[in-house]
Amino acid sequence: MATESVAGEIVKPHGPHGYSHDKESHLKRLRRIEGQLRGLQRMVEEDVYCIDILTQVSASTKGLQSFALQLLEEHLRHCVAAAAVGGGPEIDEKVAEATAAIARLLRT
Repeated sequence: MATESVAGEIVKPHGPHGYSHDKESHLKRLRRIEGQLRGLQRMVEEDVYCIDILTQVSASTKGLQSFALQLLEEHLRHCVAAAAVGGGPEIDEKVAEATAAIARLLRT
């Protein structure tokens, strides 16, 4: 199994994806974001002031953006880097996928 360096630490991937080594941390983060979204729903149900809801929307959005950037970094370090080491046409496909993902993130 190949190793990779994440934040200066050598890590053996636990699965086929770059995020696999830190899956529990990612799930914890997503559960926190889910809680924020449920909080938004509750705020609307309770007729909370608009600006307070918008503040919570901003926090939820930032949480998702932060998660997306971390996932993108792990994809580049694991999937794209592995394709580059392997050579061949797969690297072009991985770069195109990453570029499209970045473009989608920038549109949001």
